[in-house]
Amino acid sequence: MLKAQNQKKIAVAMSGGVDSSVAAFLLKEKNGIKNVFGMTMRAGRFHQLAVERAKIICQRLKITHYVVNLEKEFQQEIIKPFVDEYCQSHTPNPCVWCNQKIKFGVLLEAAQELGANYLATGHYVRQESKEGNYILRKALSSKKDQSYFLYRLNQKQLSSAIFPLGIYSKEEVKETAQNNSLSFEKQKESQDICFLPDNDYRKLLQRDSSVFVPAGSFKDLEGNVLGRHQGLPFYTIGQRKGLISGQKEPFYVLEINQEKNEIILGPEKYLYQKKLKFENCSWVNPSFVLKNKEESFFLDQIRGKIRYQHPVAQIENFNLSNNLKQGEVRFKSPQRAITPGQSVVFYLQDQVLGGGFISK
Repeated sequence: MLKAQNQKKIAVAMSGGVDSSVAAFLLKEKNGIKNVFGMTMRAGRFHQLAVERAKIICQRLKITHYVVNLEKEFQQEIIKPFVDEYCQSHTPNPCVWCNQKIKFGVLLEAAQELGANYLATGHYVRQESKEGNYILRKALSSKKDQSYFLYRLNQKQLSSAIFPLGIYSKEEVKETAQNNSLSFEKQKESQDICFLPDNDYRKLLQRDSSVFVPAGSFKDLEGNVLGRHQGLPFYTIGQRKGLISGQKEPFYVLEINQEKNEIILGPEKYLYQKKLKFENCSWVNPSFVLKNKEESFFLDQIRGKIRYQHPVAQIENFNLSNNLKQGEVRFKSPQRAITPGQSVVFYLQDQVLGGGFISK
């Protein structure tokens, strides 16, 4: 596929990290694509280091580097919904929205305005074209596969996407970076949420003047009051730390009841559930799903994943609405800490079908 793109112009979304730097290197040096340039979005002070490092990498690769100011779009499409979701007692995954709306949304549009035919990223995922349709597949390296974060990309977006790292392991990418001066001394692995430098979303909520978080009660499964919580947005399903003390066994957050402003706590065994409901679905190839959603091979082989670090699980019952917008799934074995706001992503072997947001 890359050979056919040899005469095309490719933009690389660059964060200054190892993965995106190696992606640019592979396109220019290994695949011999001449028209490659780097792009870095600036969406606040937390992206300043990314801009500086990406500029240095582009100088080393002798490619042009552009900085795109997306602060307004990032605030509106990512940070505000992130805060809103927590205020609705959900646990969001902003990377899913960012890939759909920012990287392969406004950043892709900016790249095309600069003459690019494609946008490449450092995601570990594979993409191919078959019979006029684009297919998204897991990376060959199961340890680093990032397909979970890209399930909301559609056919149009995939037609303009390139993922050079999908066939490599993280170890191979690190080695390439070290051998070609594409990394920085004591450089840490990039964090999942770029706008939380200390990885503490609670501080973000506390700084937001629009967020009001009244205290309420911790209760056990029998309804007994165990103590007081500091506000529902500060807790998530499966949380163990920062709750109560004095129990014979560790207690976890089992349920967050926004209507009653209560948090139900209990032993870990009650975190395991088989069923969930999902909504606001997005499918890589909707016609394929619509055509096959009742077929036995489809129902037998479809698998689901309830969060990025969770294993893909076998499904016992899969119900999807006729308009493909929402549904319900029952797993063959109980899944730990099914969390509203997170995504459930569906796979057919290594093919990403799509998914939706867990609602219940």
